[in-house]
Amino acid sequence: MGAAAADGPVLVASNRGPISFSLGPDGQLSARRGGGGMVSGLLTVASQTDLLWVCAALSDADRAAARAAPQGRLELDGQEVAAEARAGDASAGEAGGGSSAVLMLDIPADTFAAAYNAVANSTLWFVHHMLYELPRQPSFGPQFAAEWEQFREYNRAFATALARAADGGAGSGGAGSGGAGSGAGARAVVQDYHLSLVPRMLADQRPDLRIAHFSHTPWAPPDYYRVLPDQVAREVLEGILGADHAGFLCQRWADAFADCCEAILGAEVDRARQRISYRGHVTGIGVHALGVDAAELTGRAAEPDVAQRLTELTELAGGRKLIVRIDRTELSKNIVRGLAAYRELLVTRPEWHGRVMHLAFAYPSRTDLAEYREYTAAVQRLAAQIEDEFATPDWTPLVVRQDDDYARSLAAYRAADVLLVNPTRDGMNLVAKEAPIVSDRRCALVLSREAGAAAELDQAALMVNPFDVSGTAAALHEGLVMDEAERTRRCGELARAAGAMPPARWFADQLAALDATLDGVG
Repeated sequence: MGAAAADGPVLVASNRGPISFSLGPDGQLSARRGGGGMVSGLLTVASQTDLLWVCAALSDADRAAARAAPQGRLELDGQEVAAEARAGDASAGEAGGGSSAVLMLDIPADTFAAAYNAVANSTLWFVHHMLYELPRQPSFGPQFAAEWEQFREYNRAFATALARAADGGAGSGGAGSGGAGSGAGARAVVQDYHLSLVPRMLADQRPDLRIAHFSHTPWAPPDYYRVLPDQVAREVLEGILGADHAGFLCQRWADAFADCCEAILGAEVDRARQRISYRGHVTGIGVHALGVDAAELTGRAAEPDVAQRLTELTELAGGRKLIVRIDRTELSKNIVRGLAAYRELLVTRPEWHGRVMHLAFAYPSRTDLAEYREYTAAVQRLAAQIEDEFATPDWTPLVVRQDDDYARSLAAYRAADVLLVNPTRDGMNLVAKEAPIVSDRRCALVLSREAGAAAELDQAALMVNPFDVSGTAAALHEGLVMDEAERTRRCGELARAAGAMPPARWFADQLAALDATLDGVG
């Protein structure tokens, strides 16, 4: 594909979109921009090219907004989300001549629940993060077969919407309109494990369309991946191989995907050229390590609400050293072992009594799943045990907060002496990248070797085996006693690595890799 093709519209698909709606007391819909690096990166692209973002309507307010707009298509400004749902031509993004819109799919509630909760979050997520207690789980029977069919329907809805948009149909700007999805040379970039079947389905409908898929999770090695029913395991791999380019956050996850394709499908893997050939189609494999927009993060961390919370945390600490962790209460984040390591630090290093405090911000996640509710309870039980065992009238050794407060999280980044990031398995982990950029105290980073971020940060972080509680406790002590010059050097290296691939560059890199693959360069 030549340069002209690169000017074609970009179609993005993800479960969660860049905009969400709420219903006010007056019955009026209001919209706000979604968070996260992917949203920031793609909104930058939206100001430079025609873009249509296809996502699911996740709430009643989202569904109301989608139904109120012609064909569910909502105008999106490349810099700010409109205060109200507005429909019509996507002409808002004037910077660079781009136009952008969001197409929210009103997927039936039972289909969405089965696809998102039962399959994506309770099966595929568990496989890729290797979370199953295998003597007891999983067990695939008729119920899962029915849920898998709903997962197919959910993916098919996205594939059909993308195919129609690329053809100038529903949800696009209309043939010849110049809006997103109306021109030749369109590229579709499909995001994450929720939509792993979409590339193959889309390629079947639109073989002329250039397609990429990006996995934000780890990828399981073949022996663990085989936990899935054989046909399901094949279908997921074949789905992603429908893309022309498949992207991953680090080489380890890309290699695991290639290993699965080779072992389970019998695909031909060219490791030197990073290509997989299967049934006459070639898929390029790429590594695109998502980083942080350092300027944007630094600016946000300097806002008054963050400064206020920093003052509160500083007063709470009372001059003590701070060990900080910030996570969703997600099984793979390994919060319980992290608390156990802090407890061991206090047991084996009594010199820290009264001189250190652990701030653990563990925000709720997937509370509709029983495993997550139990894990949250386990966090609370161990936190209470540590408090009962070590607290004194003038020393609170552990503060756990479960209410989500982004400004407070940024303040904690700034205040941390040691940041603990110890997942059992993580696609990337942006917390490990964000804190060093804004740290006032040049924090030491204790990082799990099982985080994708370890591939970039391992030389400057204190690396740990996330299952080794004693080793993690020793690393926490090492971080606390590290001299200022060493902390400053390491933190500077971490910050430089973290900001090397900001979201806009990360996404542009995927598009360039897609074009290079089709040109025969990749």
